[in-house]
Amino acid sequence: MAKNKILIIDDDQQICKILRDYFNYEEFEVFVAHDGREGLEKINNLEPDVIILDLMLPEKNGLDICRELKPHNQIPIIILSAKNRENDRIKGLELGADDYVTKPFSPREVVLRTKNLLRRTKSEENKEQLEFPGLIINQEQRLVEVKGEEVSLAPKEFDLLWQLASSPKTVFSREKLLELVWEFDYYGGIRTVDTHIKSIRNKLGAEVGEYIQTVWGIGYKFVD
Repeated sequence: MAKNKILIIDDDQQICKILRDYFNYEEFEVFVAHDGREGLEKINNLEPDVIILDLMLPEKNGLDICRELKPHNQIPIIILSAKNRENDRIKGLELGADDYVTKPFSPREVVLRTKNLLRRTKSEENKEQLEFPGLIINQEQRLVEVKGEEVSLAPKEFDLLWQLASSPKTVFSREKLLELVWEFDYYGGIRTVDTHIKSIRNKLGAEVGEYIQTVWGIGYKFVD
């Protein structure tokens, strides 16, 4: 069975060594880059399964790498950064990172987060049904069940819920949701997203509706 390839992009050689040892022990195939340009080259050449990415890099910083990758590339990214302010975390997640870990960190936690991310990514590649505690969303049947009871959603409500639930913890701006769900064919204001979110929450009920969280000043995310 082929090993999962992980690329660590960090200019701190001690951090790279520690993570390499832990991931090698878990039978990952580990590659390392110490600056942004080298990191991008290795991403293109190696096509890793997961990227561990520092933000403060020489040559090209981590946020710029996210900007270049995410419009075309679906490789999962875990940001590893000393920047621990909420705005920094939100910025990284909004640019497409799948997880954000602050330094100092536990190497075991990073490995566990990586395994969970890989498991979720691979299980959802061809998945037509998403399942969370108390909630089932079936794309093929366009069916939503809350605690075993079917809930009727309008077409755009279903599309919006599916978009959010398909990328847990990813922060979507209202403009991005309009682009993805309405595909630019809606000429109303961005507040239509707020209206649909409110309706979805009401239909899902108080407990399950809390899966959809508001990121103030930006948009929304789905958190299990």
